[in-house]
Amino acid sequence: MESGVVISLFLFLGLIIVGMPLGWVFIASTAAGLFLIDTPLAFMAGTFFHSLFTPVVMAIGFFVFAGGLISEAGLADRIVRFSYALVGKAKGGLIVVGIVATLFMSALTGSSVPCISALIPLLVPRLEKYGYQKRYTTAVLCSSSFLGYLIPPSVPALIYCLVAQQSVAALFLATVFPGLLLAIGYCVLNYFIVDKYTFPSAEKPVLPETFRESMKELGSATWAALPALGCPLLILVGIYGGICTPNEAGAIAVIYCMIVGFFVYRELKFGNFSRAIVNTCVTLGMIALLLGGGTVLTRFLTREGVAQALASGMLGLFHSKFMILISINLFLLLLGMFLDGIPILILAVPLILPLANQLGINLVHLGSMMIVNIGLGVMTPPFAMSIFVGSRLSGVPAGELIPPMMMYLFCVGIPVLLLTTYIPFLSCWLPTLALGTQIVGPW
Repeated sequence: MESGVVISLFLFLGLIIVGMPLGWVFIASTAAGLFLIDTPLAFMAGTFFHSLFTPVVMAIGFFVFAGGLISEAGLADRIVRFSYALVGKAKGGLIVVGIVATLFMSALTGSSVPCISALIPLLVPRLEKYGYQKRYTTAVLCSSSFLGYLIPPSVPALIYCLVAQQSVAALFLATVFPGLLLAIGYCVLNYFIVDKYTFPSAEKPVLPETFRESMKELGSATWAALPALGCPLLILVGIYGGICTPNEAGAIAVIYCMIVGFFVYRELKFGNFSRAIVNTCVTLGMIALLLGGGTVLTRFLTREGVAQALASGMLGLFHSKFMILISINLFLLLLGMFLDGIPILILAVPLILPLANQLGINLVHLGSMMIVNIGLGVMTPPFAMSIFVGSRLSGVPAGELIPPMMMYLFCVGIPVLLLTTYIPFLSCWLPTLALGTQIVGPW
């Protein structure tokens, strides 16, 4: 490996430590490496352009915009009411309401932060009145937030497919079952530990008492939430029915959300509509800079043999696929403690692909494993995005959120990651069922 490449890698780490924005870190470290090995910088411009010149970037923009419209259009209230009617009467049911609401909001927004941004202000004060500690409710919602990475449509899944050149339709389905396993595991764990985080309260939630009243409320809540729940259904039917491509499905989702927000719920006004546009432009600009800059850096490293050296080193260090997969997961979890999910995908996928190909790992399965892994990074300190956002929105110090979140991480998150890693069937059976046997490749 040339000295210029080594210096580029050290510069990359140093700029991250001093806090430079990641997009510029990618570009600066690549430019330094190219200069040191006396290679024209024109390589950067061409690579940056071609990394963004793809329909998948358009799909990302549409799905981000649709998620922004949903967050601004008051859909969270209907989803919470629907969740209350569905699971509110179980033990710890009001916490399960938050988990179920996050599951549905994930299918609407495709990301993690919009879920908790909508649900924490809505649920935390209300559940505190009913005897649930603020820190516990916030911690559960923060731990559930990365379900937005797993329930389609998912922005990280689109990023992975763009970098790894895999089927968007296949990966959307590959992450569904791990996402449902996480949600079910969270509900089970909550059942056993919720009593530790409650206190006596005079105020009780108003819930239907008879079966007939429960069914009536469930029907009413479902009818009110139906327009919101129709959005992911529309996307999935369009993609898997062969009616439209993923970017066309994103455009249809935007139009659908505008119709629901403006004319059905009538809570989408000019002010929050323009705010959704601004937030989408900012988010898409950030993703474009990360994607372009990250592609430039990883192409440079791949061209200089770093990815091949990593693959050879791993194969030389470990002789079993079991240990290599463990080391990949540990590497990604370590990155997740310091970086957000999208930069990790952009940086790590091109470096891991040669190793995966040599091991014969199915790339749809690898994508599912990596997305579960980077999702866990959202809840792993010291730089966990969900902890920062949850603390700010709820007013609970970040240190108080970490103990209950670690229970969810180690009791549910890590076991589901290991199941996803070592049982490819969990990821591959649904895309195989929907798209054909060619999805299931070698382990």
